[in-house]
Amino acid sequence: MLAYTYTEPGVFQLREKEKPVRKGPQDAVVRVTLSSICSSDLHIKHGSVPRAVPGITVGHEMVGIVESIGPAVTAVKPGDRVTVNVETFCGECFFCKQGFVNNCTDPNGGWALGCRIDGGQAEYVRVPYANQGLNKIPENVTDAQALLVGDVLATGFWAAKISEIGPEDTVLIIGSGPTGLCTLQCVLLKGPKQVIVCEKDQGRRAFVENHYPGVLVTPPEQAEPFVKAHSSHGGADRVLEVAGGPGTFELAWRCARPNAVITVVALYDGPQTLPLPQMYGKNLTFKTGGVDGCDCEEILRLIASGKLDTTSLITHTFALKDIEQAYALFENREDGVIKVAVQCEQDESRF
Repeated sequence: MLAYTYTEPGVFQLREKEKPVRKGPQDAVVRVTLSSICSSDLHIKHGSVPRAVPGITVGHEMVGIVESIGPAVTAVKPGDRVTVNVETFCGECFFCKQGFVNNCTDPNGGWALGCRIDGGQAEYVRVPYANQGLNKIPENVTDAQALLVGDVLATGFWAAKISEIGPEDTVLIIGSGPTGLCTLQCVLLKGPKQVIVCEKDQGRRAFVENHYPGVLVTPPEQAEPFVKAHSSHGGADRVLEVAGGPGTFELAWRCARPNAVITVVALYDGPQTLPLPQMYGKNLTFKTGGVDGCDCEEILRLIASGKLDTTSLITHTFALKDIEQAYALFENREDGVIKVAVQCEQDESRF
């Protein structure tokens, strides 16, 4: 089968690999129909994810059809259309039982697919702990509608969930890339008084204005005075930092009011500074870390009921054989790209 492979730091290659097989009773093999490219894939390529294993198939955002299941898999059956969770989790350890599935203590727990074990920018993928890692797609939901459920939409949902957003809050979201836009949709479900998006790219600011009436936008250089002017207590009540760019962490706490909650969703390329002397007296609460992607079933229900729709984020579609072209477009942010779908349906004549 074709599989896009991390061969060495800085190098991805489209290669022929053996079709995956189940290794344990809780495994499933999924025929991938659609996959996507995530900025985390670029972090692997550029060496920012030291735990990534050379030789693995990349990709952790995908939907497909269950091909086969192990004897312990009861949540899905062959032929089911499913989303695949970015995280692998056993469901039984202390952290899983608390809902902290990103911290699953299984050796392959947490972000494994496309990082430490073969992922889904391929024709097939093996999914460990399939009872937790796969969710059936409702009949009235298309593959494209479900494509982002297992990763960036789960991330946005988790970020909004832990940010303690109330109806009188002004919420600032820093960054309107794919994860930022998914976060925006999930924040809007909470019904805050005002939402502000800070984004440096003019095209993406225009996208927010066109698709989300009532949401205010500002470039980073104007963000601090803009947020203060459009909030009731000298700054945002809740700040969700999704950009992970130079200066965005500092911008997050500067734009927050005293006693605000700051949720850091971003994955940074380097360490960030926590300047406690300058922050002294603001009494801020920081929430940080990777997504706990255990709400995919609820997210799928919200999609099925029309309350979430991320299809407008999928601006380009490529065949798996053209994935290098897709990566070039995504990495260089060409042609107004937000999210790329990769069609992974296998050519039956090759088997």
